[in-house]
Amino acid sequence: MIKVRKGQAPGQLQRAAFHERFMQSFFDPAFAPESEALGRLEDIAWKAYKEGRKAPLTRRAGKGFADPEYPISVDWLEARSRLRKAQAAWGRASTRSRVLLVNGSPRNDGTCPGEISKTHRMVQWARTQLEGAGIECDVLDLSLLTSEYGRRIHPCKGCVSTAMPLCHWPCTCYPNHSLNQVGDWMNEIYELWVAAHGVILFTPTHWYQATSPLKLMIDRLVCADGGNPDPTTTHGKHAGEAKALEMKGWDYPKHVAGRAYGVVVHGDVAGVEDLRRNLCDWLDWMGLIDAGAQARLDRYLGYYEPYATSHDALDADKALQEEVRNVARAVADAVAQLRAGRLKVPDRALKRPRPK
Repeated sequence: MIKVRKGQAPGQLQRAAFHERFMQSFFDPAFAPESEALGRLEDIAWKAYKEGRKAPLTRRAGKGFADPEYPISVDWLEARSRLRKAQAAWGRASTRSRVLLVNGSPRNDGTCPGEISKTHRMVQWARTQLEGAGIECDVLDLSLLTSEYGRRIHPCKGCVSTAMPLCHWPCTCYPNHSLNQVGDWMNEIYELWVAAHGVILFTPTHWYQATSPLKLMIDRLVCADGGNPDPTTTHGKHAGEAKALEMKGWDYPKHVAGRAYGVVVHGDVAGVEDLRRNLCDWLDWMGLIDAGAQARLDRYLGYYEPYATSHDALDADKALQEEVRNVARAVADAVAQLRAGRLKVPDRALKRPRPK
């Protein structure tokens, strides 16, 4: 048995500290007339917190699981069912080709910036190009994290670093009702990735790196690369069981492999090349298939020019607009070739000597 190291986590909050945290959501004086009702709700929340009721609604796992009697979260079972249906549809020849367009910018005109993002405009050019080619598109606009009530992607908790089988597919870390870690968007996002025959990421460069919303999504997709589809094998988050299971030999299943991809990265001063490489390396690792050199785009827009005129710079850069459309064209062609069996990955039959 490999030792499970302990001693970092602080203890539970004291009652007064819990009260302060709970009431932060009700700072608006408009809630004051309901103080007694809020007090009753707080008592219920406190009890759930003290008892650690992460998943208050469960049912037995049932047939097809290593431990059919293990109680699994109803939320997770429903997410798993949707992913299995999406994967089945993805593999049917009769299903129309589908491309997921991910807008990684946190900006939109419904929040503090007060203006649409240039990334949004690029997504629309690609969408028009793809739909004109008869391909269905899903747009995942991550700017909703900054502008839509209750929209969240909770951070990855790093279960993989304890043992890969502790990271479940789809993720079982959320929702955690006892900690008020709810409203997580990722189950819907997992479904979009599974349903897609192609994926294109669009993002600005923030401080040489991916935007905060995009990085949140990327980290939470770790379970798609090697994640454990059966949480009963670890009886939830039992670290010792997960370590033992990994040491027996883990096959690191790639749950979204085989999709074509493109990347559009833009910036105004520095960092676009590194970010484009990082994103492409990540997608390669996940088992997605690049759609060619023209599907991997990094460009500077309004280089060292004022931010205030950046949309004007985009209007004037007709070559960049056409390059964005070329990314869409390349991904459309790659999807068609993949689905027809004409595009083969040269190393697909090779066994990795060091899988991870």
